[in-house]
Amino acid sequence: MACTVCVMPVVGSQAQEAAPGTASQAELRQRLEEQAHEIQRLKQAVAEQEARQSELQRALGVPASPTPTSTATPSPSGPRPIQVGAPPEPDARPAPPVATLFEQPGILTPRKQLVLEPALQYAYSSSNRVALVGYTIIPALLIGLVDVREVKRNTLTGSLTARYGLSNRVEVEAKVPYVYRNDSTISREYGLGSASDRVFETRGKDLGDIEVAARYQLNDGGADRPYFIGALRFKSRTGKDPFEVVTDCITRCVDIASGTGLPQDLPTGSGFYSLQPSLTWLLPTDPAVFFGGFSYTHNFKRNNVSRRVLNGEKEFIGTVEPGGIVGLNFGMGLALNERASFSMGVELNSVGRTRQNSEVVRGSVRTQLSSLLMGYSYRYSEKTSFNLTVGAGLTRDTPDLSLTIRFPYSF
Repeated sequence: MACTVCVMPVVGSQAQEAAPGTASQAELRQRLEEQAHEIQRLKQAVAEQEARQSELQRALGVPASPTPTSTATPSPSGPRPIQVGAPPEPDARPAPPVATLFEQPGILTPRKQLVLEPALQYAYSSSNRVALVGYTIIPALLIGLVDVREVKRNTLTGSLTARYGLSNRVEVEAKVPYVYRNDSTISREYGLGSASDRVFETRGKDLGDIEVAARYQLNDGGADRPYFIGALRFKSRTGKDPFEVVTDCITRCVDIASGTGLPQDLPTGSGFYSLQPSLTWLLPTDPAVFFGGFSYTHNFKRNNVSRRVLNGEKEFIGTVEPGGIVGLNFGMGLALNERASFSMGVELNSVGRTRQNSEVVRGSVRTQLSSLLMGYSYRYSEKTSFNLTVGAGLTRDTPDLSLTIRFPYSF
């Protein structure tokens, strides 16, 4: 009996210690069940987010990314926290579209897709010129004619551009413009004793210079990785030649019979073939896209050129070679939402001096052209969008105002 009494307290103590352990395991099982329910709820939320992302990608026309899978690591000691989803991979999607400012700064047309882009552009410019025709015998005394002119130019260009993707890296383009011009020249010949301004108006409308181009995407860009696009553009001289128009030397010549009067009709083309290689870059950095480009335009010279003066008579000029044009542009695009975007940029062009018969034309200087551009783009659907660009001239030789509207449509 004594031994029995000694053993019983020990057994009771062990039972008392086992009770808390059993309660602790029950609490752990309850927590695991709660975590399992929470994980199941998170899985359902992830599935709903993936479905919503797929809908947005279909609406934006972006290929769907691989669906992440849920993985669980078994453990002999029981259930462990489950890892849901996979680490995000670098975004390899094309840069988001931005409002077009320059000659197609965006990503190329997809393979076997055709884009037709009707466009309308209006440009206004004004300039003042003082012409001194004569010679001086002493300072401040002019023998001859002083002609002060103010020229206002309005140009309206309608065009149709077609782009086709030969592959996901190569596209070709053709552009056919139609040009309408209207110039108003206000002048007063002080040397002739004129007491009032005279207005001379002239117009011109015809087919412009047709252009063809090809572009190639040089690399695979992505998020925080730039895209580089090389391009080659050729411009014809299908428009009305500046040397074909007739100079009005009956009503506007200032006692000089060398064809220095104003033209009766305005040209709609440059009169020279040109070739323009260029390089464009785009850097997508959420939520903005930075872009820019560099180009050089070579104008081919023309031989045996003559101009029409004195009501149709021709005056031989010889060989004419316009200067090359170095171009630079840069800007930034910002996506406002899934459909709208806003862009702004600067375009710079430096035009070289013109040569005639291998000699620099007297009075010809290098011309600097610069414009500040702002654009807005809105996508109506996956196939149709609207682009508006407004430009303001930053130099005296640049048009004061330009307004361009584009309606690209994909097939």
